[in-house]
Amino acid sequence: MRKKFILAISGLALLAGCGNQPDKASNIPVKPKWQGAPYHIEFGAPPAKPNAAGVTIPVVKYTANPEAVEKRATLVVKFDASVVTKNGPLMNQMIMAPVDLPGAVGALPADYMDAADKDLSRFLGAYCIKGKIKISVALARSSLNPQATDSEVEAKRMSDWMPIEVVFKNPHPKC
Repeated sequence: MRKKFILAISGLALLAGCGNQPDKASNIPVKPKWQGAPYHIEFGAPPAKPNAAGVTIPVVKYTANPEAVEKRATLVVKFDASVVTKNGPLMNQMIMAPVDLPGAVGALPADYMDAADKDLSRFLGAYCIKGKIKISVALARSSLNPQATDSEVEAKRMSDWMPIEVVFKNPHPKC
């Protein structure tokens, strides 16, 4: 009789679903492993020696979402136009040529950053800017047009904007 009673209780427990209750943790939404833009960027340490171009952007390091790795990208540099004293039409962004990204983690090549420094120096010199300048950099898809509008840049941007303040010493002052 005792065995029948235990068997009956076990059968009722099985039918009632004891032990098969849903895991309450499964109702909690799971955060995605990667959050934000497909690429996260940061600046490396500023170089010990300033660039001869007159401005030095620290090396841009990147980390990519493993599910959204690109083979090429372009660097976009924007500067604070409020420091411009020259009248006339104003462009406050510079779009570099595309560069290869060899992996999901790395840094933009030193020669590419030197070219960015030289181009930015010519750009800032044309507007007679000097002293401390607030700039922001971002990575964008390599298909970005060099004369892209702000909306085109935003549509093809792969990273958030990373702000920094740099010093510009115009090596060829004409202002």
